[in-house]
Amino acid sequence: MFTRVVDMTTDPRDEAHLRRCVELAREAMADGDGPFGSVLAGPDGEVLAEDRNRETSTSDPTAHPEFALAQWAARHLPPETRAAATVYTSGEHCPMCAAAHAWVGLGRIVYAASSAQLAGWRAGWGLPAAPVAVLPITAIAPGIVTAGPVPPFDEEMRQLHERAAG
Repeated sequence: MFTRVVDMTTDPRDEAHLRRCVELAREAMADGDGPFGSVLAGPDGEVLAEDRNRETSTSDPTAHPEFALAQWAARHLPPETRAAATVYTSGEHCPMCAAAHAWVGLGRIVYAASSAQLAGWRAGWGLPAAPVAVLPITAIAPGIVTAGPVPPFDEEMRQLHERAAG
């Protein structure tokens, strides 16, 4: 079975960054992409980079914001800063993004909605399953501390995904 390293505690700074992730998800949806957004914060909480889903607008199904932030961190941050950084995201990392996060050596992940939640919502709306297995981050990247899902952001994301499925 999978070991989950979960720290369910969040603080006001975490919530502010999650709020921005939801805003980025809305921006992605307004551009015709799936509603996903992510923020990379340094050890002091300062935003270092942010991105949103760009799968449709780039015709690249790997254009996930978490993947883009891992690539950005690899190019711009020393290993010790990456390890102390936090990735905030509107949805739990898919296996591809979790692997990139681990390979780059990023730290904690805080997500608004879980992959299991998203899979359940999509099934309830009669939509097809994702093309990859729904796995917790720590099944791909053991030892990464995660926090999520985080209410009320998970409910906001459910509403966005429902509108996108519309």
